[in-house]
Amino acid sequence: MELTDLINHVKVIQVAGNVQRKDVSSIEYDSRKVKKNSVFVAVKGYRTDGHLFVMDAINKGAVAVVVEEDSNIPDEIFIHADIAKIVVHNTRIALAELSKGFYKDPTLKLKLIGITGTNGKTTTAFILKNIFETAGIKTGLIGTIANYIGSEKIDSKLTTPESNDLNHFFFEMLNNGCENAVMEVSSHSLVLNRVFGLNFSGAIFTNITSDHLDFHQTFENYLKAKKILFDLLSSDSVAVINADDESSLKIVSDSKAKKVTYGKDETSDYVISSIRYDLDGTNFILTTGGSSFNVNTRLIGEFNAYNAAAAFALADHFGIAKEIIIEGIYSTPFVPGRFEVIGSGKKKAIVDYSHTADSLEKAILALRQIIGSDRQLVTVFGCGGDRDKTKRPIMGRVATGLSDLVIITSDNPRTENPLQIINEIKQGVVKNNFIVIENRYEAIKYAIQKSKDDAAILIAGKGHETYQEINGIRNHFSDQETAREFLN
Repeated sequence: MELTDLINHVKVIQVAGNVQRKDVSSIEYDSRKVKKNSVFVAVKGYRTDGHLFVMDAINKGAVAVVVEEDSNIPDEIFIHADIAKIVVHNTRIALAELSKGFYKDPTLKLKLIGITGTNGKTTTAFILKNIFETAGIKTGLIGTIANYIGSEKIDSKLTTPESNDLNHFFFEMLNNGCENAVMEVSSHSLVLNRVFGLNFSGAIFTNITSDHLDFHQTFENYLKAKKILFDLLSSDSVAVINADDESSLKIVSDSKAKKVTYGKDETSDYVISSIRYDLDGTNFILTTGGSSFNVNTRLIGEFNAYNAAAAFALADHFGIAKEIIIEGIYSTPFVPGRFEVIGSGKKKAIVDYSHTADSLEKAILALRQIIGSDRQLVTVFGCGGDRDKTKRPIMGRVATGLSDLVIITSDNPRTENPLQIINEIKQGVVKNNFIVIENRYEAIKYAIQKSKDDAAILIAGKGHETYQEINGIRNHFSDQETAREFLN
């Protein structure tokens, strides 16, 4: 696409320099990726500002630079370099508009479903993708664990990538025959306009509890961020919401979409009842339109009944036959690091991504219900550094209050002192049933080797992650690998 045509997709304040009739090679927000005839968009990030790298982009052959601060670099530099300087109100929105135009608005041709909430996004996305593919519909996925174009797996760095990466993924999905796409939509991405301009055919709200307050500051701001997704929906789309979450009505209060509810609440459009689960999976009854269906999933816990019900409701609205939906739910494999059971003997380890107080409590309660009161329940967990500190003592209270033994350890301390994080967790403990082992490898080793022969060990917080980030450096580490080493 020529630069002159591409600019028409953006709301421009001012253009200086030379707008050349050249084909744009790429849209970039990272100056290191700029090549000849790229358009560089200067985005303000957490740690740095893209406006500081405008000269780098010019020197690498950018055909245009998009900025929101007009005073940094004089127009003469652009005129001398024979390139365009495009001034906009918001470069994040401009990035979304440009990439949408560059990749020919791919979500107009895909059925795109966004999933948001504090917990359950990843699992619900995997279930929904499997349902669609059971129905013979090739489906892409964008999420925390990985991105998929059909069956092709692509590593994921962000739950929801930047807007130009998203549009590129959707473009590639179309080129590879995908008809549908499922994506996790984080609160960060909504506030930062990463999903601006995307055409959602549907959205799911799983639940909301306190999280990410380091970024949002207040729960109210966090709620408003989640709400943005449903405000974006058109009257032709559907909003599937958890009727048992008291924030659901606020989330969809201004949405134009058709509202569909699921939950235990008997007024729900899809009523969940008779939930039973063990370490082999979960079974429940789902009633809708006067008919009841027996639903089985290999995924474990009441929360996974909710995730499956949400996916059922969305797929049903999209016209997938109910028997195919039920088959797709049952055939969904374990989602990596989501209540993943490890061990073939009496002693079992359960690796789970639960990294909020609410998700940790649900994971421990689910495990206790499965094993009963006679078997020992051991919880190994820590809290991430440079993230919401308010949840640390709450998670200490939850873990010690519900477990027989707790090993408080390190998670991803990032740039924080691990012992300081642990001390903040300890402020919430309610029983003297814990020990501190900072080294996560040693903590898991202790939990497995020192626990009773039929113990269940919940290893919480990192889930699917295969690294531990300490002082900005990621070192290989897997809870699953470590658990298998000592269980074997």
